Amino acid sequence: MVKVYSDNANPSLWKVTIAAKYANVAVEVQVGALDKETASKSPLGKLPFVETDDKTVIYGDNAVLRYIARLGKGHLYGANDVEAGLIEQFVSMSSTEIDLPASVWILPILGQIQNNVQATTRAKIDISKILGYLNKHLQTRTYLVGERITIADIAVAMSLYYLYQKVLDTNTRKGFVNTNRWFTTLINQPNFKSVVGDFTLCAKQEIAPETAPVAAKKEEKPKKEEVKKEQPKKEEKPKPKKEETPEEDEDEFADKEDKKPNVLDALPPSKMNMDEWKRTYSNKDTRTEAIPWFWQNLDLEGYSLWFCFYKYDNECEKTFMTCNLLGGWMQRLDKLRKYGFGSLCIFGQEPQLSVAGTWLFRGKDVPEEMKATDDCEHYEWKRVDINNPADKALVEDFWAWDGNFGGRSFNQGKIFK
Repeated sequence: MVKVYSDNANPSLWKVTIAAKYANVAVEVQVGALDKETASKSPLGKLPFVETDDKTVIYGDNAVLRYIARLGKGHLYGANDVEAGLIEQFVSMSSTEIDLPASVWILPILGQIQNNVQATTRAKIDISKILGYLNKHLQTRTYLVGERITIADIAVAMSLYYLYQKVLDTNTRKGFVNTNRWFTTLINQPNFKSVVGDFTLCAKQEIAPETAPVAAKKEEKPKKEEVKKEQPKKEEKPKPKKEETPEEDEDEFADKEDKKPNVLDALPPSKMNMDEWKRTYSNKDTRTEAIPWFWQNLDLEGYSLWFCFYKYDNECEKTFMTCNLLGGWMQRLDKLRKYGFGSLCIFGQEPQLSVAGTWLFRGKDVPEEMKATDDCEHYEWKRVDINNPADKALVEDFWAWDGNFGGRSFNQGKIFK
């Protein structure tokens, strides 16, 4: 009998108990506050940990997971050495590539850490990359390694558990159909359900509360006192500032760039608010709520709609390379985020893929922030005529990622917002 200890029921514990069921290993689970004697058995206080019959302690969720898999001597470690190596790859990936950004995104929602907007934005990008990688990997596979469930599936699925429960809503997960299929297949398996219970995919993305302003107010007091103390030394202050000028960091440089006037900021106010559209698109059902809101609020005096068509579709033979093409373009468009929203879609199947998209821009022309990227010239641009029923229907298909797409077969897509 293997004894498993954890302070609470969570995916780190669940991966161990799920693996035990597949490996037919008897485990005794103790969940809750640990007394000092029990807690001291884990050298670094890591949870969960197991205590074997000979009093050996193994701590850390993935270490325990590996131990259970080997103890069962079953298929959880694959059918051969190559599969075992691949399984180790995915188990390691679950902790190094998923757990960290997932915690940055999820823990503020759970109220366990303070929300950091910049860190969360970075985490979302990282999670999107890993989901895209898994989506490509699972395009021709039922499971991550081999033809049966292994600890690779268990580890990665549990690392994604809270993401699929709280933030990967219908729109967010649209571009990862293979990953979604794999995850829902696993989470509905009897051995998974007996541990985690019934599971419902996220319908509306949960948002972490804004950072409370109280902390900022507390910091203001000592700053004022410091200013008073340093007032007699005013003559000395300009010198270090001049010396530090050559060493300005990237943020200071970015701030100076942001201060440059943008012609789009000088446009007359519009009844359509870009941020409100992005929130509506992210949080509402696309066909029934977001698209009606879009047409109702679209202001063609202050905004313009465009189609873009990639000029070199004959080069798009591999799905993952085409995804990287679009991902790289979006990464180079950070300065456009305030003024643009776009849906880029991949159509067809390997080796005959094509790329097209729809963009909403502030202003009546393709903005300089878009034209400044080298990618822009690789596309043919066509202004949308909303009085043309075919154009209007195509815009809706691009927003919703379903429909006829003018006769194209949708593969997957990316949203710029």
